[in-house]
Amino acid sequence: MKLEMPPFQRAKLLVVGDVMLDRYWHGEAYRVSPEAPVPVVRVGNMEDRPGGAGNVALNIATLGSAATLVGVVGNDEAGKELGSRLNAAGVYCEFLYSSDKPTITKLRVISQHQQLIRLDFEQQFQAQDIAGLNEKVASLITNAQVLVLSDYGKGALQDIPVIIDLARKQEIPVIVDPKGSNFQKYRGATVITPNLIEFESVVGHCSNEDDLVNKGLQVLSDLNLQALLITRGEAGLTLIRPDSPELHLPARAQEVFDVTGAGDTVISVLASALAAGDGLADATALANLAAGLVVGKLGTAAISGPELRRAILAEQNSGRGVMTAEQLQIAVQDAKEHGEKIVFTNGCFDIIHAGHVGYLAEAKRLGDRLVVAINDDDSVRRLKGAGRPINPVERRMAVLAGLEAVDWVVSFSDDTPEPLLKALKPDILVKGGDYTLEQVIGGDFVHSYDGEVKALEFLDNCSTSAIMEKLKEVGD
Repeated sequence: MKLEMPPFQRAKLLVVGDVMLDRYWHGEAYRVSPEAPVPVVRVGNMEDRPGGAGNVALNIATLGSAATLVGVVGNDEAGKELGSRLNAAGVYCEFLYSSDKPTITKLRVISQHQQLIRLDFEQQFQAQDIAGLNEKVASLITNAQVLVLSDYGKGALQDIPVIIDLARKQEIPVIVDPKGSNFQKYRGATVITPNLIEFESVVGHCSNEDDLVNKGLQVLSDLNLQALLITRGEAGLTLIRPDSPELHLPARAQEVFDVTGAGDTVISVLASALAAGDGLADATALANLAAGLVVGKLGTAAISGPELRRAILAEQNSGRGVMTAEQLQIAVQDAKEHGEKIVFTNGCFDIIHAGHVGYLAEAKRLGDRLVVAINDDDSVRRLKGAGRPINPVERRMAVLAGLEAVDWVVSFSDDTPEPLLKALKPDILVKGGDYTLEQVIGGDFVHSYDGEVKALEFLDNCSTSAIMEKLKEVGD
């Protein structure tokens, strides 16, 4: 399966569920208390992060999609902090405020990257606390492409069948992160994403893969679902659909540091990819890749669009080498977002010689990434005449891609590389040979956005034409 970055910026999602604030107090556990056999932690750093449905919405916004969040908080400092952090991240919040219950808050005390204790501040929300929630959902759902229900069993989602029905009437997919052993309330959803423990609490122990799939198919039939995505920890993800073979994806984490919020990441990426137009299998593969990234972080964490794009590029082994113009544009954008300086050069590169090698090495030293764009065969013929190129474009690209200095190689069919320059906007445009700065094609455009243009020299007596003349002499 070939992973590609979906156009997340086109996706609009509505998240409804249990929002909470995750608090982290970090410090050194430097001695044992004389009052009790417990560590004494000198707190040096405190941080707050959105949790629960708030973390789902934050993940969606961090990917670049539009996220609207509906949930219940207390009329307290924690609720204000939660709303402020989400708004700052680009999440549009439509909160209901409880007059007598606190914002659900989970406080974790951490020393040397290990949780010492977790303190939960919460009371179950009741019917009076969610009065008006369904009306909010009804008014917002028409502007969404996917509805996400994030159920943590804290009381915000007491009318799940009603909310699912609202979405189905608008033909909007519903993705549910379930809680508890009563899956009947999720009847009619598009996809539910239980973990293996939650799934087995409903269907019983699964003795093997066939048993898991058969029980999953029965759940699909009983609940009128389109798909079931089971998260299985170190065993990865399993996607079950009624009319397709099961899709099992192994866990992608290189090192598991903290599984907190991994389920939120899965449903966020899955739902965002679906809203952006991906099919269910592709969206699941992206969610699996993102989950492997997030468990390498401490606490609830969001995976950004650039992080996911870089992981996709690494997955495709496209960190270096020959690329299409479309692939290159994605790679260059990702490199820029990571602060890397892009150097661009172009030419026919018909017979690679020592002059080319030295010139490209010097060009690479000007920045972090070197793009080499080469004229395709028809373009070379128009520029150089009949009999050229000596080597077809595939061979020329393969040789260039093998040079240590070259990161990316792309071909172009125009007589000049200006269309590529306009798409990539490199930081530095470099030309070699006898060109002056004024003669460098595309230089005016690069200067227009304050890029640099440089002219470098080849080694003396090194050129394709000179090599061909010597070959003719030998032949004569």
